[in-house]
Amino acid sequence: MAEGLRKLVETQSDMKVVAVVENGSEAVRRTTENAPDVILMDIAMPVLNGTEATRIIRERHPQTRVVMLSAYTDSVHVCRALQAGAMGYIAKKSVAKEVIDAIRVAHNGRHYLGGKLTEGLIDHVVHKAASDDPLLRLSSRERQVLQMLAEGNSSANIATALSLSPKTVETYRARMMEKLDLDDFASLIRFAIQHGITPPE
Repeated sequence: MAEGLRKLVETQSDMKVVAVVENGSEAVRRTTENAPDVILMDIAMPVLNGTEATRIIRERHPQTRVVMLSAYTDSVHVCRALQAGAMGYIAKKSVAKEVIDAIRVAHNGRHYLGGKLTEGLIDHVVHKAASDDPLLRLSSRERQVLQMLAEGNSSANIATALSLSPKTVETYRARMMEKLDLDDFASLIRFAIQHGITPPE
């Protein structure tokens, strides 16, 4: 799919693909290196999902626009992406013209929502979701640790990957369970899957 999107973008005389990445952490790193105008971001990626990667990129590089590409079309995922700073949100099954249109609109600093979502609905949907989304009780780092736990990583592996101590990872885990009012680790993992932090196997 990534190769198909690359070819699609490069058919446009005024567009150029500067990088293709495989996970959210790499997307953050390559944004710093390449300073792209627009990123076409997959929501479901390993290590750091597209929503969290977008949040970090927009904080560090506000001039870079992000268009989210996702198989999820429900309002919770759409709102979460917009709250993270995405300028556009389109379904993976979108036709080629819609992908190009979304990139152009985002580049011009305007929101683009595919399908039945329209610009006029953004404020209403975003504010409603913010009050309903339990994930917003967690910090960005806690959400990343939660994703890696749900993907089956041990505390030691997470500590190494994120340059933390294993004790710090365990502290994050305990704090998340407290914030979410969960009693055990299995409930925490179930919560992560139910709320789309990581897809089920």
